[in-house]
Amino acid sequence: MAASMRLLVRRVIRLSHRNINVTAAGVSARSGCCLGPSSCRCFSDDRSTHFGFETVPEEEKAKRVYKVFENVAQKYDIMNDAMSLGIHRLWKDTLLHAMHPQPGARLLDVAGGTGDIAFRFLEYIRSQQERQKRRAMRSMQTPSWQEISNNYSTEDEDGPQESRAVVCDINKEMLKVGKQKADSLGISAGLSWVVGDAEELPFDDDQFDIYTIAFGIRNVTHIDQALQEALRVLKPGGRFMCLEFSKVTNPVLARLYDAYSFQMIPVLGEVIAGDWKSYQYLVESIRKFPDQVRKMSPQFCPCYFGRGYDFISVLRLSHDYHTLFFCSPYELKNLILCC
Repeated sequence: MAASMRLLVRRVIRLSHRNINVTAAGVSARSGCCLGPSSCRCFSDDRSTHFGFETVPEEEKAKRVYKVFENVAQKYDIMNDAMSLGIHRLWKDTLLHAMHPQPGARLLDVAGGTGDIAFRFLEYIRSQQERQKRRAMRSMQTPSWQEISNNYSTEDEDGPQESRAVVCDINKEMLKVGKQKADSLGISAGLSWVVGDAEELPFDDDQFDIYTIAFGIRNVTHIDQALQEALRVLKPGGRFMCLEFSKVTNPVLARLYDAYSFQMIPVLGEVIAGDWKSYQYLVESIRKFPDQVRKMSPQFCPCYFGRGYDFISVLRLSHDYHTLFFCSPYELKNLILCC
């Protein structure tokens, strides 16, 4: 056992040396751009975009992103825990608490992958229902045992089925892993899995109360089109919620993060998942994504400044390393029109 551990440590050190020459280049600003070449079509005349630090034709990016997540699907959840030291769970919990969904809500989780957000949504709904049930029980002064029994017997019939979570992802392998995880956790009621593209969602208009996309929007080729689709499928009064990486503003923490992400994350990918290149891309894609927002909208479109659209809510997490922003369909429409 000790010999195996020594071999593993030597392998990690050797692999880390291979990555010394990787640089953490930032995004170069372009006049009039909104989200970089990876989103709004007004960015480049040659229809090129970024795949990590590479510049590739637009039609090639989706294929390459698909391949990345196809390769990492089986080890995706393990790597999330390893890369973030488990903190990604807290970020997702924060998303759910900000969402505060009520029984009957319909969720669409785009780029939902292995189902983390959907699972939390359904569990949160069940907790809300239990809380409401206990509150109703306390309001009854002397309920009979029959009334108590009737109250709880309707839970499975009218509870979770009222709320639905749809996990939509373009990658079949990620959804396959998510379904396996749902089966192992015993989660089935109110949960659906759909293969679909964020830029062309396979749903009718006005179907969902909440649209979420966590750590996925930076992988979309045309972000403006994905926002249009989010607006289309949301009901009037619904909510758009996005959790994504952002620029670390503290210079000391920024240097530490760069050292960790570029020197260690690809190494972890090689050791745990046997895939250096996919995790090198994930690190680069984070760096190429636009800088930290001041009020959400500037992150997606600099020309949004000064237009009075300051009502989009923002939560900054983990020393500004992550940003959670959320808005109504009306606010989302203004954002899209700006782009």
